[in-house]
Amino acid sequence: MSFYQFSRIGVLLLLMAVFSVMTRNFLTIYNLVNVLRVGSLLAIVSFGMTITMITGGFDLSVGSVAALSSCIAATFLVRGQIIIGSLIGMLVGSLCGFVNGVLISRIGLPHFVSTWGMMNVARGLALAYTGGLSIYGFPRAFRWLGTGFLLGVPAPVILTALIFACLAWVTRRTTFGRSIYAVGANRTAARFSGIPVARTLLEAYLLSGLLSGFAGLIFIARVNAAEPVIGELFPLDAIAASVIGGTPFSGGAGGIAGTLIGAMIIAVLQNGLNLLRVSSYWQVFVSGLVIVLAVIVDMVMRRKAGPV
Repeated sequence: MSFYQFSRIGVLLLLMAVFSVMTRNFLTIYNLVNVLRVGSLLAIVSFGMTITMITGGFDLSVGSVAALSSCIAATFLVRGQIIIGSLIGMLVGSLCGFVNGVLISRIGLPHFVSTWGMMNVARGLALAYTGGLSIYGFPRAFRWLGTGFLLGVPAPVILTALIFACLAWVTRRTTFGRSIYAVGANRTAARFSGIPVARTLLEAYLLSGLLSGFAGLIFIARVNAAEPVIGELFPLDAIAASVIGGTPFSGGAGGIAGTLIGAMIIAVLQNGLNLLRVSSYWQVFVSGLVIVLAVIVDMVMRRKAGPV
């Protein structure tokens, strides 16, 4: 683990210490489990965001894709078709990511235009599909994804750990993992080196869509309802977690280990501010300030010591 990651763990521990002193409810078992659940869900979305940011882009559609995927899956889940519903939800997320990847890698649309367009298309489809209504009442077996425990550990935490382990291996030990860093660092040089740039970009956005769809399933399993408006803050929170974790907007650096820490920092910050009954307006201000400071600190550290 690098010095940068240790420093972010230090920030996380400092925040926990501050909120522990300021409110007695922070260190309760119930609250810590809630923080882990929220942080795990954000981490899954942020992993996909990090992959796209490493390539030099980002994915603004993650929240809308999660909403569309979960709403379509929910119509099967309420009938008790857990496996089919879950698979369809992830398939819808993957399809949205695939479309983003094609628009960016094959047609040449800027990642902002493509993912912003998908953000509105997916949200509109979710609203049209549900008529703006909630779909609720899922089987208990499915709800385990969001509310269950295994050996005392919340299910979302276990799922996040498994996804983290897989992505850590993929990004560091596979050709795809090396390719996304090369594409993000210098797309032209990567192309001349024989790296399939278009395929790498397509796979990166497809993976982001898949993870968004899976995150949507975990979310509706926790709240026992699917709504077309869920995930509106996912894109900004996921970008924040990635940036705080050390993935720059310029691409070619960073990683999911830092993103996991960044997601937990955001979860602790939001939870602590809620416990202190800080106004939602000031919470937005504080979150924005944290992101800006994280970017400034990261830029300064990179200039002094080089890439992470």
